[in-house]
Amino acid sequence: QVQLVESGGGLVQAGGSLSVSCAASIPTGRSFSEYAMGWFRQAPGKPRTWVAAISWSGGAALYADSVKGRFTISRDNAKNTLYLQMTNLKPEDTADYYCAAAVNVVGGRTEIDYDYWGQGTQVTVSS
Repeated sequence: QVQLVESGGGLVQAGGSLSVSCAASIPTGRSFSEYAMGWFRQAPGKPRTWVAAISWSGGAALYADSVKGRFTISRDNAKNTLYLQMTNLKPEDTADYYCAAAVNVVGGRTEIDYDYWGQGTQVTVSS
């Protein structure tokens, strides 16, 4: 079983920046680079939505229109870690942010594309 733990959430003012991380524990015999990764977020009272996805090597990334140009997804396969760097944050970015790992789908934009999930980290953007 892949275990994912997010960290780095917090409170930031609008226009500010914040980075969140996702540390992965990978089963023996597998490697982090075998999993495509993604970030999702869930605002209070709203469904969870896709934010960004990255390929196995990190060479390709996709973004939701709402975050394109402001967020950057990246990964360090040597450290088994996924990152989401967020800049020019807006109050509407306030949400719990979740990382997810996919066994078979690269660039997935829906929850069903992903097999493993973290518990989430809270990001609050004040106006």
